[in-house]
Amino acid sequence: MTDDGTNTIRIDEQEIPFTAGQTIMDAALAAGIYIPHLCHYPGLSPSGNCRLCVVETGNRSVAACTTPAAAGQQIRSDTPEMNAARKAITQMLFVEGNHICPSCEKTGNCKLQAMAYHLGMLDDHFPQFYQRREIDASHPEILLDRCRCILCDLCVRASRDIDKKNVFAIAGRGTNAQLIVNTPSGKLADASIAVTDLAANICPVGAILIKEQGYQVPIGKRIFDQSTIKEIALQEHSAQQETDRDS
Repeated sequence: MTDDGTNTIRIDEQEIPFTAGQTIMDAALAAGIYIPHLCHYPGLSPSGNCRLCVVETGNRSVAACTTPAAAGQQIRSDTPEMNAARKAITQMLFVEGNHICPSCEKTGNCKLQAMAYHLGMLDDHFPQFYQRREIDASHPEILLDRCRCILCDLCVRASRDIDKKNVFAIAGRGTNAQLIVNTPSGKLADASIAVTDLAANICPVGAILIKEQGYQVPIGKRIFDQSTIKEIALQEHSAQQETDRDS
């Protein structure tokens, strides 16, 4: 606890304040501390899907994006062991889908690719799994490539909570899990999704793409060519805080 009575937690020997209702992730980002993540997005309810944000507190491993901050927590995040586990998760995400960066129009704008750079991932390590899934090109303006989906469910939450359309869902378990479209046909063409929806633009990889917009930004000028994923995450959180204050 600080001198002014504010409750605090300690992350990697740094004591930071938190407010009631904040998660460990929220408190960390507000204090300028980056905890790796792919499925967390400011303004959306957390889901804990990607598991990259798992930290240690006490004798437990918990997801920072779903675990409430509590006074006196001693949290370990930026350690060789935690980052090695995160790198292994990232490697598994690469091999279970079509993530061939040089041939993907999302390269330079892809959070999975940026995470690999952040964690020092130099190879896939695991044998290629490449679960083949259906590509849906039925919509006139939006492409859904399930072969690139990492099941973060950001589009699910964005469509449900922000766009209020409930276009997407995750169905199945394990290797049979996949992103589905909530229409009788199961096709994106029959959904109410629009190119301006958050769900159409939030995908961290190349699973949901706006048609006829690929490669418009040249290599060297794309998001993660200019800034690291850590810098972008902190900027996103800061922008959300300003939005919350203005609303």
